[in-house]
Amino acid sequence: MQNTFSIIFYPRGNDTDKNGKAPIYARITVNGKRSEFSIKRKVLLEKWNSDTGKITGKTPDILELNQYMISIQNKINKIQAQLSENETTITAEQIKNIYLGKDRKDKMLIEIFQEHNNEVNRLVGKDFAAGTAERYKTAKKHVSDYILKEYKVKDIPVKDVNHKFITGFEYYLKTSRNCAHNSAVKYITNFKKIIRIALANDWISNDPFLNWKSKLKIVDREYLTATEIQKIIDKNFLTDRLNQVRDIFVFSCFTGLAYADVKKLSKKDIVIGIDGQNWIKTKRTKTDTRSNIPILPIPQAIIDSYEVSQESFNSELLLPVLSNQKMNAYLKEIADLCGINKNLTFHLARHTFATTVTLTNGVPIESVSKMLGHKSLRTTQHYAKIIDKKVSEDMNALRLKMSAKDRADTKKSVNQ
Repeated sequence: MQNTFSIIFYPRGNDTDKNGKAPIYARITVNGKRSEFSIKRKVLLEKWNSDTGKITGKTPDILELNQYMISIQNKINKIQAQLSENETTITAEQIKNIYLGKDRKDKMLIEIFQEHNNEVNRLVGKDFAAGTAERYKTAKKHVSDYILKEYKVKDIPVKDVNHKFITGFEYYLKTSRNCAHNSAVKYITNFKKIIRIALANDWISNDPFLNWKSKLKIVDREYLTATEIQKIIDKNFLTDRLNQVRDIFVFSCFTGLAYADVKKLSKKDIVIGIDGQNWIKTKRTKTDTRSNIPILPIPQAIIDSYEVSQESFNSELLLPVLSNQKMNAYLKEIADLCGINKNLTFHLARHTFATTVTLTNGVPIESVSKMLGHKSLRTTQHYAKIIDKKVSEDMNALRLKMSAKDRADTKKSVNQ
């Protein structure tokens, strides 16, 4: 069946505002039946040319509005052509609904987030670490809680996410959830990935993050001094459990391994290096990058001390590592007993390796970065910024060198 089809624009003169402007409507006609919608723009009636269906004038705003109407017409013509190719029954209302997006069921934000998280969970151990999956799970919960608090519903269409939603979510994280700035930014970055998925699938047409800018603040990372490390090593605790946690923590201080990497460390990860000494060769759980670490005497002694009792916890694992939560709880007790006034967590050991054990003792930052398994040297440089002691020692060495040179020059001048 041949369909008759037309589209025109016209101002609705009986609905003018106080400035004499009337709303512009688009009218689609198919086989004599009409359907209309507002294009959300207004025009002065005296500027409208009924013969051309355009606005008279050449000012930038008039040219822009005429061009906008042409773009609407082109999109509607395209919809009509596609429907005609499919040889379906075409109505003016149908064309209007397709143009306005009313023919599609709105994709819901939390629904997309959950679909994404399900995919991440299935790829844990392949493309993603378990910690990454856990962060996305927490980020989704924060978004869900924010929507419930702010909008009083369990989910919203992803197309309703705008700049106001993002800034409101950031404020919610920092106030209601008491997140520090960097934690809030990381959760929003997790959420941003969901919006990128929506954009890629044409579920939304504009990027609500376009004008949102926020950077992570550089945080001075705490670490233990050589004196504090020695206090922990020398302390003899009354319970075996505290001694065990201390040993694992000290092992990490001298290897730089994160909790997840120490926990999974096995006998096969200990190999003979190019120097004939024992090395740890493993892949970081977080980034899947290689870490090759020569084993210093202290961690070697810890390995040897637990080798006898390995059968009691697991013949494959190198050390008896408790859960991260328990380790950190016992470390708080260890800090109190050793008189260390710092927030002692297991991850502090990694910072200590980077600063006190390696960089402060003159190990080049490139070597430290490789042992830590960092993908970028910039990540390692955060540690280097806080080692004033090393800077002082380097400058004192330079000062002595320059003084010696001055004395030599003076002596040479006298002898001449």
